[in-house]
Amino acid sequence: MPIYEQSEERWPEEDDTSSAADDDKSATVKRPNVLIWLLDDCGYAQTAPYGSPIATPTISKLASSGLAYSNFHSTALCSPSRASLLSGRNHHSIGMGSHALTAMGFPGYSARVPRTAAGVAKLLQRNGYATFALGKWDHTPFEDISVAGPFEHWPSGAGFDHFYGFMAADAHNFKPVFFQDHSPVQPSLNRSDYHLSADIADKAIEYITATKSVKRDKPFFMYWATGAVHAPHHAPTEYLEKYKGQFDAGWDMERSAVHQKQLNLGVIPEGTVNTERPSSLPAWDSLSDEDKRLFSRQKEAFAAQLEHADVQFGRIVATLERIGELNNTLIVVTSDNGASGEGGLAGSFNEMRVVNGLQTSVKANMEHIDEWGTAATYNHYHAGWAWAGNTPFQLFKQTVFRGGQTGPLVLHWPDRITATATKGDRVSWRRQYAHITDITPTILEAASISPPEYVDGVRQMGMHGSSLLYSIDDAVAPSQHGLQYYEMYGNLGIYNDGWKAVALHADRMPWDINLRASFSNDTWQLYDTNADFSESNDLAAVHPTKLKELLETMFGELWRYNVFPLYDDLAERIRREYQRSMPSSAAPMVYWPPGAVRITEAISAAQLTKNQSHRIEAVVTMPTEGILVAVGGMTGGFSLFITSNQTLKYVYNYFGMEKTVIVSNATIPSSGEHVLEFVMALDASPQVAGSVDMSADGGLSAYAIMYIDGQPVGEQTIPAVVVGPYSMEETFDVGADFGTSVDNDEYAVPFYITQGTLDKVSIQKI
Repeated sequence: MPIYEQSEERWPEEDDTSSAADDDKSATVKRPNVLIWLLDDCGYAQTAPYGSPIATPTISKLASSGLAYSNFHSTALCSPSRASLLSGRNHHSIGMGSHALTAMGFPGYSARVPRTAAGVAKLLQRNGYATFALGKWDHTPFEDISVAGPFEHWPSGAGFDHFYGFMAADAHNFKPVFFQDHSPVQPSLNRSDYHLSADIADKAIEYITATKSVKRDKPFFMYWATGAVHAPHHAPTEYLEKYKGQFDAGWDMERSAVHQKQLNLGVIPEGTVNTERPSSLPAWDSLSDEDKRLFSRQKEAFAAQLEHADVQFGRIVATLERIGELNNTLIVVTSDNGASGEGGLAGSFNEMRVVNGLQTSVKANMEHIDEWGTAATYNHYHAGWAWAGNTPFQLFKQTVFRGGQTGPLVLHWPDRITATATKGDRVSWRRQYAHITDITPTILEAASISPPEYVDGVRQMGMHGSSLLYSIDDAVAPSQHGLQYYEMYGNLGIYNDGWKAVALHADRMPWDINLRASFSNDTWQLYDTNADFSESNDLAAVHPTKLKELLETMFGELWRYNVFPLYDDLAERIRREYQRSMPSSAAPMVYWPPGAVRITEAISAAQLTKNQSHRIEAVVTMPTEGILVAVGGMTGGFSLFITSNQTLKYVYNYFGMEKTVIVSNATIPSSGEHVLEFVMALDASPQVAGSVDMSADGGLSAYAIMYIDGQPVGEQTIPAVVVGPYSMEETFDVGADFGTSVDNDEYAVPFYITQGTLDKVSIQKI
């Protein structure tokens, strides 16, 4: 019989070392930490090293002691770029041909990254890394975003140990709705000083110091994706005040000054032409004084948000230096696409109007100018500022001209990027063509990890990008990424060793989502980017044979990477993606508290309330006050609730422009079970005029009646109803309201139902 004294202890290997078999070097090579800051909608010319007048001290410091790339490209949109960055594959090949909001049932557009494309987080995790994702994560299918899962396409499924952030295209920076791992949280509650960028910096520092305090030799991979500088452009008051009056000269003067600064700094090659303002944008000097005042304020908010985010990232970098990890950390700073022109020709105090295909008038915006950039707005800027932010290139995000897909890239890694590779305080530039698919191969090579042939028994597709480490020591080494196709919402392009063919489909601007046209009518342009860095000189008529050759190459790439079919109707794609989740039967959708909260709008009964007649029914016992059901928030939505004096109340928010409030003329009995109903009947006539002129919006009006135990207790016309999404991030909630309030004058979130019992809420089309 064996006894302890005759036995030898043999402990199981830890999970993060048993994976060493993935790569024989894992046990002997000191692997770097990896920290990515992925900016959102930050144009080529919007950070200081690239010529911007906006202060970005952290990025500037990293660039001056690292490397900056002048010829870096993305996919021209957020979801696709993020999926490509994290996987090393082209976006259509992994089902992310467009935003998850506009997914389609085709291999290139399903919004589902396949198991054949295991990304950098999973590969690093299997090789002993701690992995963290913070901030924006917007490439998960809508129907998966709830506590019910499934979680395969969440950060955890992609290989992240921990996630702390929002799962939407954008977020209210002062009152975001977050997930921590798989659990919903709202960290801003009861915090008057809250800001999203500061919060995720705090959490990043917590994750890093927690890991290094316990396992000093364990490397980490952190993906830090700010809401900045996507709309809404929110910043603390002191940052908003700092930029007052800084942009009064307008976008034409700014673009000219930035172009000259880029030449002086060596950002762009000598002789690079500053491309002309598109005809769709007005000259600054043609604007009225009121227009200029409004548009200047819009840019001030953008600048304030960007500098604030930079300062928060600086706190993370300072922490790395404090704990002795900065030298062994590969820091990557880049953006998912060019600056966004989606704000259109007046900007908007409420970006959700843009998502619904609606523009906002200067008059409507001016009502919010004094609160622009604060928690009271969901603001976007005029497209003229995006054009200036993409200096010296043409156009904006969504297009595949360089203004849409050329952005900043800074690498900092003192243990590898030494003084011999840099120029002291002056930025050392790298000119090689680079693409967002190159980031994952760069990280894997830095960590001495070879991409495996199989992951979880699934054969992997190859990487489509190539590592950039070759460019660190040799500034003039030939680019290793010579061929790259582009497609975004029907905008097509192909790059091949300096030559580029590109088309702006139907001449559509990003603020117009309701346009369709034949692809055969598109005009193709041709550029030699080796000689014409800014794509200013169209050579299509001079070199027709070269254009034909490039297009033949492009069509081969489009077939190879699942780009077909092309479909250009953004509004219809959004509508269909939301409609997919609607029930096919007439049966009501039923929800039970307390778990029926933080349900994504697109998969909730909110869909039954969009531009159609419906009934809401709540069963309560001995209620006092609180939310029965709410969806959306300050950007649009509705809430049905019980007031403190036990009346039934309904608030409908039409994009923050028109709010309809209906109050019952009777109270809810304090004892026994009661059925509370709200019925909306859609009016077949056009929407009626409210306090704000909405005739151009083209929606319908409705008539609403409320009931307590079958007795009508209030009725009123609702002048205009929302057809599309109420919000990008806010959710459908029963028994509470998370995020922002549908109407701050009526209640403060979360306004839980108190005492009594809310048994269930059902919603049904009628």
